[in-house]
Amino acid sequence: MIKVSVFYPNKPGARFDFDYYTTKHLPLVRDKLGTALTGIAADQGIAGGTPGSAPAYIAIAHLYFDSVEAFQEAFNPVAGDILGDIPNYTDLQPELQISEVAVNASRSEKGELHIHGR
Repeated sequence: MIKVSVFYPNKPGARFDFDYYTTKHLPLVRDKLGTALTGIAADQGIAGGTPGSAPAYIAIAHLYFDSVEAFQEAFNPVAGDILGDIPNYTDLQPELQISEVAVNASRSEKGELHIHGR
């Protein structure tokens, strides 16, 4: 499994409409990428690592796919539609990283941590 992370740096004076991002843009992304997209998450930065510091990123999206090829095959034909929507919610230039997911963990109803991966 791979994760495509889209980072929006926290820059002074930047415009970012998180409501639009979560209610309009991410559903657009989900719909355009179709079944190749196996999961999606969005984070809103609230603080940095030291008390009182600002977050490094205003927002981060995480998109999950079975492989880099699956991502590319789904994204390339609709890239214009997805990238064309960016000015509707931000004036920032997003940064992208593709990672292989080595560990994925979740808690059961009993509170036990289940680690999935290598």
